[in-house]
Amino acid sequence: MKLQQKTNKNWLKRPLKFGCVLATVWAGSVLAETTVIYAGKLLAKPGEKPLSEQTIVVEKGKIKSVEAGFIQVKKVDRIVDLKQSFVMPGLMDMHVHLQGELGPGKDSESLKMSDELMAMRSTHYAMKTLLAGFTTVRDVGSDPQYMYALRDAINKGWVEGPRIIAAGGVGITGGHGDVSGVKPDLMEYYSSKQVCDGPYDCRRAARRAIKFGGDWIKVASTGGVLTDRATGTGQQMQLDELKEIVRAAATMGKKVAAHAHQEDGIVAALEAGVASVEHGTYAGKKAIRLFKKTGAYLVPTLLAGETVKNMAEKSNFMSEAIRKKAIRVGNDMKGNFAKAYKAGVKIAFGTDSGVSKHGINAQEAVLMNKAGMPAMAIIKSATVNAADLLNMSDSLGTIEAGKNADIVATHGSPLKDISELLDIDFVMKSGKVYKQK
Repeated sequence: MKLQQKTNKNWLKRPLKFGCVLATVWAGSVLAETTVIYAGKLLAKPGEKPLSEQTIVVEKGKIKSVEAGFIQVKKVDRIVDLKQSFVMPGLMDMHVHLQGELGPGKDSESLKMSDELMAMRSTHYAMKTLLAGFTTVRDVGSDPQYMYALRDAINKGWVEGPRIIAAGGVGITGGHGDVSGVKPDLMEYYSSKQVCDGPYDCRRAARRAIKFGGDWIKVASTGGVLTDRATGTGQQMQLDELKEIVRAAATMGKKVAAHAHQEDGIVAALEAGVASVEHGTYAGKKAIRLFKKTGAYLVPTLLAGETVKNMAEKSNFMSEAIRKKAIRVGNDMKGNFAKAYKAGVKIAFGTDSGVSKHGINAQEAVLMNKAGMPAMAIIKSATVNAADLLNMSDSLGTIEAGKNADIVATHGSPLKDISELLDIDFVMKSGKVYKQK
């Protein structure tokens, strides 16, 4: 469900042209050499039973050790007292769009806001996401060169924000991800070299996306809700095109995520070998069998469905084509997600933030829980499963010696009340404290 309003410079647009405009943002504390965290309750490995009264030793941004009891450690630079808190690994969101937010002013913003100002706002959205407890995100649809720049600036420590895994987009002419809803000369101007037609052209587009910095490839296998055309949400990209994209990405060590709503497009994406399906709204029996056979993840984005449904029903800024799709898909998402989860499909947490507001990512967890997914499974989807999807299980997803010190805490246990995730009290990323109530 892509953020794609009239004149919006979408995820297939040409790279942004701007200089060194990212402001240096210093947030949180100075990175201490050795930090000791006393955790009253510790969910070190989501999926396993939480432990009581644990000591986490963090050194140079990594977890040095996890010890039973509140032990004394020599030569400590910082002590963090979370004895009354529930401590767990940093949360991870596998579907965000950090460059904007859906709303009635989106069209005018796209025309009036400079690329440089959008860059400044995106650092703000990134920080809101981090402070909400999401220490790693996968951005699967932004103007690519800006997002790669933000990713790299965060990695270098020039600005603050979550760890970003950034995808380059590939889509077909007239499909979801291509420009929609504007006059022909603007469509011509905003059309991207990442738009392709036919298997070999799509192979070229995939290689180009990687050449210019993509960590992943994002494809649109089906139509989308926010494409301003009455072209439905069924299959658009053909199987031979999808196969060539997946093959081209794999030869360069990259994975592919597929936006897909209807069963036909989900099946085609899974047959092509994608690593994750975004939304998966109408996954039927064949799709579920393929999910389980291939081991691909479903990234459900229930929050996006709820958001567009509410906007369609309560506001009038959407076109009729978008409004009809938003109400139908938004109403159907939760029920179909529940069927997929109960059938044993692997789930990785993802919100489509940017359709919804940034910083409220944990509302996805509440919706997943209402749809029948237990709290432990939800937390696992946002930690262990997300790390597995990213091929980063060696450094993320659990609180264990040798891994990045990405740690968050809540006052109460989210295993008892998942809404505790809406109020994160403590955020540490790579050993630096960004939030502590």
